[in-house]
Amino acid sequence: MTEREYRQHPAISRSELWKLRESPEKFQWYKQNPPEPTPALLFGQVVHKLILQHNSFFDDFAVAPDCDRRTKAGKAVYEGFLADVGDRQIVPRDLMEQAEAMAEAITRSPYAFRLLNGEHETEHFWTDPDTGEECKCRTDVETEIEGELWCVDYKTTQDASTEGFQREANRFGYDFQAAYYSDGVEASTGRRPRFAFVAQEKTPPYAVNVFIADDDFIQRGEDVARELLGIYHYCKTTGNWYGYLGRDNIVNVLSLSPWLRDKKED
Repeated sequence: MTEREYRQHPAISRSELWKLRESPEKFQWYKQNPPEPTPALLFGQVVHKLILQHNSFFDDFAVAPDCDRRTKAGKAVYEGFLADVGDRQIVPRDLMEQAEAMAEAITRSPYAFRLLNGEHETEHFWTDPDTGEECKCRTDVETEIEGELWCVDYKTTQDASTEGFQREANRFGYDFQAAYYSDGVEASTGRRPRFAFVAQEKTPPYAVNVFIADDDFIQRGEDVARELLGIYHYCKTTGNWYGYLGRDNIVNVLSLSPWLRDKKED
C-alpha cells in the first residue's frame, strides 16, 4: 500500500485524532482543508525515507543538480533535470546532504541502528472495541529482538537529550502514539509489542538517543486514546463538531491564573 493509499483510507489515524485535542471543530476543518506541505514536512519525509527505505528513495524523490541556474549552461542542466522528475518531489541538494549526514550518524549508534533494522512502514487496521470506530496506523519499524516484537518510531528533533525529548513527548502526545500503535499491532498480529523511540537531532553532530516506553508511559497514552476515540465517536454519531464552548455550548469563565492570584494576596 502506498502512502497516498494509506492516507486516503477512511479509518482514523493517530495524527488525525491528535488534532481533536484542540477542538472537534478544528479537527473537522483540517479534514476538509488539508494544509499545504511545508519545508519542515518535506525535511521529515526525506530523512524518514532515506533512513527507513533507502532502497526506494529515488522512487519518490529527485535531488536537484548542483548547477548555477543564473547561467545558460546551468539553466539547461536544470531543465533537463525537470524533464526527468515526473511526479517525484524535488529535494534541494543541501537538504539531501543533511539527510545523508543524519543517516550516517545513525550507523554510529549501535542500539539505534539495530532497532531501525526491521520491517518498515507496515500498515495495521483494526476496530476499536469500545466505540466500534475503524482505526489505522503505519509503524516506522517492526523488528524481532530475542523473541520479543518491537515497534520503533524514528523522530527528528531539535533536542534529543532525555529531558528535552521528554518535553517534546509531552507536547506532541508520544505516549498516545505509543499506546495507539501498540494497540494496532496487537489487534492485527495477536502480539503485544514493546515500543521504542529513536530520536535524532537535526543539527551536527546529529546526536542520537534511544528511549523505551515504560508501562506508565503506555498507560497514560491508553487513557488519552480512550478519551479522544470517545470524543471522535460522539461527534461522528451526533454531528456535533463543537468548538471551544464545548459540546453543551457553555460560556467559559476568565479568571486570574493561580500564580497571579497568589501574587495579589501577597
